Amino acid sequence: MTVSRQTIALAAVGSMGKFVCEELLSDDRFNVVVISRGRDPWFTSRDISIHVSDYSSDSVLSVLEETNATALLSFLNLNDERYITIHRAFLSACLASTTCKRLMPSEYCGDVERYPDRPRFYGTTREPFRKILKAEAGNVEWTCIENGWFMDYFLPKEQSYMKPVPDEFPINLEAWTARVRGTGDEPQSWTLAREVGKAIVALCATEKEWEPITYVCGQWGTYNDAIKTMESFYDRPIPKTHTPAQEIRDYVAANLDNDQEYAVQAVMCDEWSIDGATVVPKETTLRQREKYFGNCHFSTLEEVLKKAKGVKGVV
Repeated sequence: MTVSRQTIALAAVGSMGKFVCEELLSDDRFNVVVISRGRDPWFTSRDISIHVSDYSSDSVLSVLEETNATALLSFLNLNDERYITIHRAFLSACLASTTCKRLMPSEYCGDVERYPDRPRFYGTTREPFRKILKAEAGNVEWTCIENGWFMDYFLPKEQSYMKPVPDEFPINLEAWTARVRGTGDEPQSWTLAREVGKAIVALCATEKEWEPITYVCGQWGTYNDAIKTMESFYDRPIPKTHTPAQEIRDYVAANLDNDQEYAVQAVMCDEWSIDGATVVPKETTLRQREKYFGNCHFSTLEEVLKKAKGVKGVV
């Protein structure tokens, strides 16, 4: 018996979206279409159907209807009002669609229920759209994926689609340095992007109702723990500098009106970490893992480092 495939539409696909593309393509339950402002060779070389769009509601709706898409996944990584405007258009398209009644906005944050405004530039973009979803989603099912930090930032840059962010992430693998923010003992969460992608595929496949917030995690720990793991694995010490928590808080307080500057956003990420806001809630995460992700494995940092050692290219 032939089983019909679901068509999943991915919009504004960037680094994280490439992992989701690959995981969907490897699963014969799905077809993949990409909604994009242009044509990228990464997609055309993989025979992925690309639909050029200006991200307006009418433009996106036409793609959803033409392809009979059942879910729209956004990877739009903007930190200004355009995030809300474009995601509103995505929601409107799903509301008007006859087939696409699932929407996953671009999130990938931490404990957004306890810390909805961290990092602060998410508080002016992601949190307002979460409120819009709660008020206006109607018959559109939605969920926001939260995973803490991407574990990929512990890997050499050639081993992930995720671009290094040395001004945001405390361990700079290329320079082999670490900047400890606060005490370094603040709780954190890390998840490999590939495994976040697998979790997203599992959510696309499930008939269980989505929860508004979905948490995934490979490892809970602290950056002091992570630095020790890296030093042990590579058998070499990492030179460290320290940035006191109060210095971070003072800088953020003095620059709240400059949150569109990348240097300010980087320190706001420091604040996100020292507040413990990156750590996803363990009890909820494990409950959802049992509910949705029984066939998914979420790796620890040590597992990822060992796996990457034997892999050429993207892990």
